[in-house]
Amino acid sequence: MQYVDKWRAVAAATGQADRAAAEEGVRLAYRTAGLAEPERFVWAASPRAGATAVRSLEDAGRSVREEVRTLPWAEERRRVHDALGPAGWTELWGSSGALLWESTRALAERIRAGVADSCADEAAALAPGDAEAAADAERKAVRLVLLDAVLGQHDAAWLAAFEGRGDRLTGLARVAEHAGWWWPFEKAVVICERPVELHRDEAGRLDRGDGPALAFSDGFELHAWRGMPVPAAFLAGLATLTPERIRAEENAELRRVMLEFYGYDRYLSESDARPVHRDETGVLWRIALDDDEDVTMVEVVNSTPEPDGRHKTYWLRVPPTTGTAKEGVAWTFGLDAGAYAPLRQT
Repeated sequence: MQYVDKWRAVAAATGQADRAAAEEGVRLAYRTAGLAEPERFVWAASPRAGATAVRSLEDAGRSVREEVRTLPWAEERRRVHDALGPAGWTELWGSSGALLWESTRALAERIRAGVADSCADEAAALAPGDAEAAADAERKAVRLVLLDAVLGQHDAAWLAAFEGRGDRLTGLARVAEHAGWWWPFEKAVVICERPVELHRDEAGRLDRGDGPALAFSDGFELHAWRGMPVPAAFLAGLATLTPERIRAEENAELRRVMLEFYGYDRYLSESDARPVHRDETGVLWRIALDDDEDVTMVEVVNSTPEPDGRHKTYWLRVPPTTGTAKEGVAWTFGLDAGAYAPLRQT
């Protein structure tokens, strides 16, 4: 647990890499693996640029990822597992790497998908006669290159678990602390800069409504709203949303993003929506959406006044099958309507 905060910060680090420190980490990783140090380093501004650089490398020799990363990783895991036993290993992982695993894994996969899609779009534009086939072939080729990368800072989950338990992974850790993804070959290494911007929500998902959620210095960007990939042009249009524009959106997922950004309460008030039920707990509203489940909300008023004497209104999202306001409020407490009987409202 003592190393989690450090590696969480490494995974989220932005700004220019410390190239000298990262290159020394690579050399140490090679020496630890019993390999001669690489003859040259090729720096790339982003994973997209890195994948392109790997595909154009000449006289680099074969990939040594297995020796540099895969085997030391597996051997170190086996050593620690044997030393701690199954229960001890589970406890170690649960208090370290597991706390970072989901967010770093999701981010790495999102980067892979974004790079592959960007390259596929470019290939399609260059082959208009058979754009779809060109895009599919390019996407598959780029994905194979990306799967062969060492993830640098995005290997933070595993590195948090092994920190302080030996020096076999010190070289890999040093690269991760100072740079992004990298590809090791016999004679050359392609190594990437870190992003210049990273925006995430409280759950660790890529999230930004007014620009790229992840951006690199060469212009490679990923746009997302609460973890869901969205086109840049879509985000640009959020500032001028209207209820009519929301209703006209055919993509159900994008329509849901629009509603979240616009605000359910604002949408209800500006759409002349009518309540479907009201009782002593609040008012139940329902928004019918084409090709999607209804958005069902309970409007409740806080009985405790604000300092200025006003009573604040809250909107609670509840399941679309909710039939009454009380049933909806009870659901937010994990109860059914019959069991929900508050003694005092606050």
